[in-house]
Amino acid sequence: MKLPLKPLLIAIGGAATVYALVLLLTGDATDRAPLSVLASPTGALAAALCVLNYLLRGQRWRLWMAHYQRPLPLRAGLRLYLAGYTFTPTPGNVGEAARGLLLRQPLGTADSLAIFGAERLADLLALLLLTLPGVWWLLQRPEATAWQGPLIGVFVLAGLLVLGLLLTWRRSLFARLPWLQAAWLCLARRPWTWLALTLLAWAAQGLATWLVCRELGLGITPLLATGFYALAMVGGALSMLPAGLGGTEALLTGLLVLAGAPLATAVGITVLVRLLTLWLAVALGALALLYSAAVARDISLR
Repeated sequence: MKLPLKPLLIAIGGAATVYALVLLLTGDATDRAPLSVLASPTGALAAALCVLNYLLRGQRWRLWMAHYQRPLPLRAGLRLYLAGYTFTPTPGNVGEAARGLLLRQPLGTADSLAIFGAERLADLLALLLLTLPGVWWLLQRPEATAWQGPLIGVFVLAGLLVLGLLLTWRRSLFARLPWLQAAWLCLARRPWTWLALTLLAWAAQGLATWLVCRELGLGITPLLATGFYALAMVGGALSMLPAGLGGTEALLTGLLVLAGAPLATAVGITVLVRLLTLWLAVALGALALLYSAAVARDISLR
């Protein structure tokens, strides 16, 4: 498999540079400037929580790879999973489906898409559950009282409608999209295990978001910070933009402003959160990919 590593890494580096410039522009001259958080104990702890997210989801990926008779050792499996994050800045994160194709004996394209589909469905389910504190907070705001009841009714009806349509058209969808049926079979394998891994993974990044908020002076609870982060992630995913770029940032900044953060602080928090939860993954993925290509030799690049 031929991978255009050089152009890909240049594009990722350019995007990360833009993020860093935005971060610098949103800082101030005080010791609480957003950039300083990255070098603080709080920043280190937040980064560790984000790495925990990647490792837990990597363990989930190994579980599904074993389902396709491709069991991987712990270290090699997690390294290959991290390497897939190199391709995260693609529409709908679909580039991450390349993980199964990076092996010396690549996983079939259909099986790679099945695992990718299972990952996205599992992530969406966990994130939707984690949005509940944020949704509840929004509904409790004074200006929400007039439309709170109708909005809840609309969400409940929409959820029931989508569920009914999926159940009704399940066979047709599976016939048209074989990878979706395969993804469903992945999700049917040890469901409580992957659900626990997924919830813990995304909760870790929600906690990292709270740590950044606290460090920059925004006093919200860990549950609310997690809810805000999950809402922003779901909104970014629905935009189908590469890694949710633009949509995620706009939603998270808006929610933080509603919670009482000044605009400059909200932007600083948002950029820091995205550096830790997105660009850290891309950087680690690029390192894992290059290491595997140069040293481990368990990835096919030719």
